[in-house]
Amino acid sequence: MRKKAIIEALGGSFSEEELKKSLSRIDIIGDLAVVKLPRVWEGRGHEIGELLLSRMTRVKGIFRQTTAACRGEKVRGLEWLAGKEETTTIYKEHGCQFRLDIAKVYFSPRLSYERLRIAKLATSGEFIVNMFAGIGTFSIVIAKKRAGVRVYSIDKSKAAFDFMVENVALNGLNGVVVPIHGDAKEVAAGLRGMADRVLMPLPELVYEYLPYGVACLREEGWIHLYTHQEGTSRKQAVEEARRKIRNRIEEFTVVKEISGRPVRSVGRRTYQIAVDARIVGGS
Repeated sequence: MRKKAIIEALGGSFSEEELKKSLSRIDIIGDLAVVKLPRVWEGRGHEIGELLLSRMTRVKGIFRQTTAACRGEKVRGLEWLAGKEETTTIYKEHGCQFRLDIAKVYFSPRLSYERLRIAKLATSGEFIVNMFAGIGTFSIVIAKKRAGVRVYSIDKSKAAFDFMVENVALNGLNGVVVPIHGDAKEVAAGLRGMADRVLMPLPELVYEYLPYGVACLREEGWIHLYTHQEGTSRKQAVEEARRKIRNRIEEFTVVKEISGRPVRSVGRRTYQIAVDARIVGGS
């Protein structure tokens, strides 16, 4: 739900000045909505929740994000505002279904385009390693859209892993997507030189875990990673992220080609950047 729709929903209940400071976006996850409130509205959270709930026919529960996602476990703090208090839901995307609990695992619907983009880049017969798989969204979308692939899908969070196992079965992909519970550093040792493509969709751990991702690749392969980068513009942020990732990879192997694209804004002059690199692997 974008800013225009939010303002329309809140119109008549708040002043023009307050609307200027309104929520920039709401994340719709299944039949739940997660919002961020500006400070001026913090005391009116339940009022805002009830108002939004009355305007959003497919949403059954509204929650306010109180803290950002934490490193590793990736769980954000939530406060119930309106509607149902149950935090488990079913999210649908690209013909796939995902069961999750927004209070136990982190999930962003804003990466929907990226999941489909990477799926379209994969080819039949590829062996793919997803180092930070969460509830399995990237892995499952790829496997659904590209017959013949095999995806080793790793996550350290037990809650995320349990939902991933459930979602693999829910989408009929047992044996195609292989859930693995563990730290990607340790798991990568057993996958050395096996992958055609590696995914690293956790910005906080990209630079630390890059050597392990590269080691999973065959003689040559692709690595797709996501990083947060400050910049005076999206273009400048992409260029800087690409430069820094290239430099990091070239500490231990050769980059054949590298490109980047902005995914979304994550703060003041800070962007999430997707970087795709074709490199010499670690086998």
